[in-house]
Amino acid sequence: MSGKLYTGYPIIGTSEGRFTIDAIYISEENGIILFDLIDGTDLNHDDCQTRQDYLANMLEAKLKPYKTLNRRRKLIIPIHTISFAPGARQQAGIRQLHELDEGYNIVVANDHLLSTLKRCNWSNSETDTYRNALSAIESVSTIRKGKTRKLEIDNSRGDKLKRLEDTIATLDGRQSTAVIETVEGVQRIRGLAGSGKTIVLALKAAYFHAQHPEWRIAVTFNTRSLKGQFRRLIRNFSLENTHEEPDWNNLRILNAWGAPGNKERDGLYHEYCQVNNVEYLDFRSARAKFRGNEFAQACKMAMQLSSSQESQVYDAILVDEAQDFSPEFLQLCYRLLREPKRLVYAYDELQKLSGESLPSPEDIFGRNKDGLLNVQFDASNNDVGRQDIILERCYRNSGPVLVTAHALGFGIYRQPKQGDESGLVQMFDHSQLWTEVGYQVKSGVLNDGQHIVLQRTDDTSPKFLEISHIDDLIQFKSFSSEKEQNEWLVKAIKENLEKDELRHDDIVVINPDPLTTRRKVGSIRSLLFGIGINSHLAGIDTPPDVFSKSDLEDSEDSVIFTGIYRAKGNEAGMVYIINAQDCQSGTWNLATKRNQLFTAITRSKAWVRVLGIGSDMNKLIDEYKDLKLQNFELRFNYPTKEQREHLHIIHRDMTQQELKKQQSTQKNLRKLVDDFKSDELRIEDIDKDLLDELRDLLS
Repeated sequence: MSGKLYTGYPIIGTSEGRFTIDAIYISEENGIILFDLIDGTDLNHDDCQTRQDYLANMLEAKLKPYKTLNRRRKLIIPIHTISFAPGARQQAGIRQLHELDEGYNIVVANDHLLSTLKRCNWSNSETDTYRNALSAIESVSTIRKGKTRKLEIDNSRGDKLKRLEDTIATLDGRQSTAVIETVEGVQRIRGLAGSGKTIVLALKAAYFHAQHPEWRIAVTFNTRSLKGQFRRLIRNFSLENTHEEPDWNNLRILNAWGAPGNKERDGLYHEYCQVNNVEYLDFRSARAKFRGNEFAQACKMAMQLSSSQESQVYDAILVDEAQDFSPEFLQLCYRLLREPKRLVYAYDELQKLSGESLPSPEDIFGRNKDGLLNVQFDASNNDVGRQDIILERCYRNSGPVLVTAHALGFGIYRQPKQGDESGLVQMFDHSQLWTEVGYQVKSGVLNDGQHIVLQRTDDTSPKFLEISHIDDLIQFKSFSSEKEQNEWLVKAIKENLEKDELRHDDIVVINPDPLTTRRKVGSIRSLLFGIGINSHLAGIDTPPDVFSKSDLEDSEDSVIFTGIYRAKGNEAGMVYIINAQDCQSGTWNLATKRNQLFTAITRSKAWVRVLGIGSDMNKLIDEYKDLKLQNFELRFNYPTKEQREHLHIIHRDMTQQELKKQQSTQKNLRKLVDDFKSDELRIEDIDKDLLDELRDLLS
């Protein structure tokens, strides 16, 4: 027997309030089996029948509105019921209750349970009906339902996108486990971009709230435009299950930093400062005080200033995009929690593409006053899968798109500069991360200094995501000027809307460099406006928490333009990346530039167009061509520890102040070399001790 078992789920809204089913099992062999779990030895046959009738009627009422589960007036999938009372096994006269009694199954012994399950069968099972029933029970089909589309052309881009969105309607096993299973303590959820982390966290928060409406729950994140998405997902789940609007006083969707003012401005750090009566720093004050790692330092200072009797005001906190937060912020969230410290944090191991992953839970949360670890993930514990869930399957990007993003992000096929051993920009310190997020070793060994070939599998990158030929899914285009690039883009967007049947909000245009976005997109938007196509710059022409104008109450059709930070956490069917040559040029901050390109590519649910200008763009295209020649496999020598440290140094992130200093130093060195060449300066003119020190450093 194989299928899915849920305990304490689903939660169904009734006229008498919320009702939770003890357990439900669904499979293609059996249909749906509902369990009424009975404690103790008191077993009454009539009571069991009454409860089984109620269970079946409630679930049937939940499933009936789904057209795909009905044939005329009858559910296609059968609903069986079982009362399971292991404590009543020794009760006198219980033997007759083992038998089937007109569809009522009462079981008191484990050995009778399996035989009873086998007799509950689904004679005319259908795979599509099974999947649709799973989707309805998980309450995901309506929550993740695609946008309404007016389609007239078979197999247009809009038609393909709709079919794709309809297919991705059911949570997979890892996702549903992450939603429903609750850890009395810290739980982390790891996965690639597009693996469903945000959906999982939203549904988990809603599930907590449905089960425990009295709990005070917080959901937080780094990208402000995720706020509306979380609110919509949580609200839809609550209405679908409990028929009630969430109590937004108890279930709060908060910014991480926050500021004084109304509830919309509040954040967890700001609340921590308030409830613990310690100094709050806004960004400007923190920048003046710390000059780097402002948020981490502000959180650290707040915790240092608070008393030993910190205020604990939440029963559960859920953190999305944890890779963008410091350990100090996670520690602050932990301190805001009442026992048993239900903290769920989700992050993408590859989102930053940085060699530094988040520290282990043991390192993040430290030790208590007795020297014992506050949090410990025990690999020998049977519950470890619940503590640490990895979502290895990607449902946003097709395999070729995802591998392209990783190849360019890490510089796998980047040509090395003279004197460099490889073109790699960065690499994980922990090589096993590749397999944990769904890559398979085709050949070689994932060890330092060894050649390795990595590939995605059909399981971790499902083939149904490839809704077009590869040459249509991914295109790189180089232009001789910015004007030529912009004119091509405007023509392509016009065709998407008029011929491809894409909606305006299916299209996102991303400029990787956040500092130039407003200026770079201005002329493109003017050209679009001239031909009657509306557009907006996310977070500038919309409230800070809104990414698409279709999410506003007075929604309107508008193509989305954005910088890379607003793009994070969002997705679209067609993604255009402009000025991609900026991600190739230079050495300083090259890791950040490649991260920006990686993040931009992984916003695409289907098609991606990478556009750029000049020779640097041509170099990016050469990298993509090499990847394509290798059949979208990653082939490289895994750098040693020393090589990885060298990559961290030469491609490290630098502030504007550090960058200016480096450029000034380079200029001075250039002048020094020129002075030696022109004999304006001689070796004899340099202090001997200084010259010896310089020789030692260069050697």
